[in-house]
Amino acid sequence: MSQSVEPRSGAESADIDGTEETTDRDDPIAEHADASAADAGTDVDGAGAGAGTADGDRFTFDDLSVVMGTYNEEAAIGTVLEDIERVTGGRAEVVCVDGSSDRTPEIAREHGATVIEQEPQGYGVAVREAILTPDRPVVVTTDCDDTYPMERLPAFLEAINDGADVVSGDRLYHGAETMPAFNRFGNHAFAAIASLLMGTRVHDTTTGMRAYRREVVESIDWTENTGLSAELLIRPLVRGYDVRELPIAYGERAGETKLDPIEGGAAIAKSIVTVCLEERLRQL
Repeated sequence: MSQSVEPRSGAESADIDGTEETTDRDDPIAEHADASAADAGTDVDGAGAGAGTADGDRFTFDDLSVVMGTYNEEAAIGTVLEDIERVTGGRAEVVCVDGSSDRTPEIAREHGATVIEQEPQGYGVAVREAILTPDRPVVVTTDCDDTYPMERLPAFLEAINDGADVVSGDRLYHGAETMPAFNRFGNHAFAAIASLLMGTRVHDTTTGMRAYRREVVESIDWTENTGLSAELLIRPLVRGYDVRELPIAYGERAGETKLDPIEGGAAIAKSIVTVCLEERLRQL
């Protein structure tokens, strides 16, 4: 299933449960719905009305690709893939772009994932390859460190069926207490910088869990590396796509982080400023 997706003028958006609409041009991000309300009534098997495809069909897990960049995550990758299989009934495609020197790719293949091996070139290079590889119409990004709740996949897919072009998981909505305090402060700061530069409030610019209509991913040239997670939110939003934030829980990381918080934080902040200014200039 696929459809041509055009940016919305003014980026109409709706609450995640579809009960309230807004056309506020200053805030195209939908208001946060309560997580339990977002889960209620979720249907990924085609029943009910929805805006999944141009002909009115609804996307199901058979239309879903879950993708990730993986690097030396043998302690967590098996759990993540088992969660995806359990939640989707084994129907979702899984793609891992891997630069590991440990057993990560072997474990991924044992769980049925498609593994694309490449030399380590950074987060953005791996994830960019991952999002552009699948041909299924809905692409979900996640990390391989077991911090993101795969149980939210039905709610993300339901939001796409409700008409969203991009669904972004907001880790900070529930406090993200498992996140190191310095990182949590930095993520709030990144969101504030992006909101100021875009003129639109966003709550979590660097989350690794998002769902995209494939046409959106393919329509934009992605340029960032360390800051790709922010770019993947900012460019679609500024260009008028229907972008919605959905609250998610954020778990404690399995294994050691690979990103230096100071160096990585500076690179992300630079990416946010660069991408926001590029998109503003593009509108002139």
